[in-house]
Amino acid sequence: MVGWAITFFLIALVAAVFGFGGIAGDAAWIGQVLLVIFLILAVVSVVMGRKPSSLP
Repeated sequence: MVGWAITFFLIALVAAVFGFGGIAGDAAWIGQVLLVIFLILAVVSVVMGRKPSSLP
């Protein structure tokens, strides 16, 4: 998912260089949304992945 976010940020940069402001803004917004989703899922995965040590 981080790969997709980076891809959209690169698309936004290229579009901004060539003067396509609307496309650049949309691509940057999509990249931000994907990055936030990735961070939320990563935190949930870390929290849910911890298991209490069982005593024998």
